[in-house]
Amino acid sequence: MRCHEDNALVKAVTQTPGEGAVLVVDGGGSLRSALMGDLIAAAAVENGWAGAIIHGAIRDSVAIGGLRLGVKALGTNPRKSAKAGAGVLDEPVEIGGVLFRPGAMVHADEDGVLVER
Repeated sequence: MRCHEDNALVKAVTQTPGEGAVLVVDGGGSLRSALMGDLIAAAAVENGWAGAIIHGAIRDSVAIGGLRLGVKALGTNPRKSAKAGAGVLDEPVEIGGVLFRPGAMVHADEDGVLVER
């Protein structure tokens, strides 16, 4: 998924069945507003998502850290994002020179992320 400073698509996707998948969000590296907060993260857990990789910021990091959801993000910002629904779904995104394709296997731990080809 690609969205810039607008988390409406993130919210919509986390309300669908995740079936153990990891949501990859290319937020363009922006730290000006958060693409995920505790309510969206809780919805992801409720709907079976295993984690989220966000090339951007999150908010409510303490609350998110207490959930059974693995989350990697560039940083935090308490500012909420726009809600216009701008962005694209189900397209490959490149983050840090790594291509994430829909359906690819992603593994992560405290130190980093690995994408299988």
